[in-house]
Amino acid sequence: MKILPSLFAGVAALTLAACATAQAESAMTPPTAQTSADDLKAFPAATAGQTRHVIRLPAQADEDVLKVEVIVGKTMKVDCNRHSLGGRLEERTAAGWGYTYYVIDSLGQAASTMMACPPGSEHDAFVRVGGQELVRYNSRLPLVVYAPNDAEVRYRVWRADEEKTAG
Repeated sequence: MKILPSLFAGVAALTLAACATAQAESAMTPPTAQTSADDLKAFPAATAGQTRHVIRLPAQADEDVLKVEVIVGKTMKVDCNRHSLGGRLEERTAAGWGYTYYVIDSLGQAASTMMACPPGSEHDAFVRVGGQELVRYNSRLPLVVYAPNDAEVRYRVWRADEEKTAG
């Protein structure tokens, strides 16, 4: 049974290595008007009640170690509880082009924990749709997200930690 402790140590090391990500700094660089029109012609126009959000990522030396967290939500009046919105970011492909874009059709009902909050704890805060995943970092194409008009789209860039050896 000596193998069991070393197996757990290896799994723990892999888990820690996978979780050890550092946020990478990135600034949106404004494209030229010509580039903007050219790279968006592959993507459909926003439908009624939707807004097309375009994120242009700067080129990086090793984009394979980067991921983008797309965060959709809206600013709401909340209390001391934890809040989230229902909804699902869906990946779609631009017909005839093969480019990926993301759509969230609607923001669902708000859910929250049920702690008793002290009076006066209400404040405005950004409430996000739960369960959002990381998407591929690609500076060669815009990251296009369609969301309801009342939604905000934010993003965060994540950088993977260096690989570690379990053992």
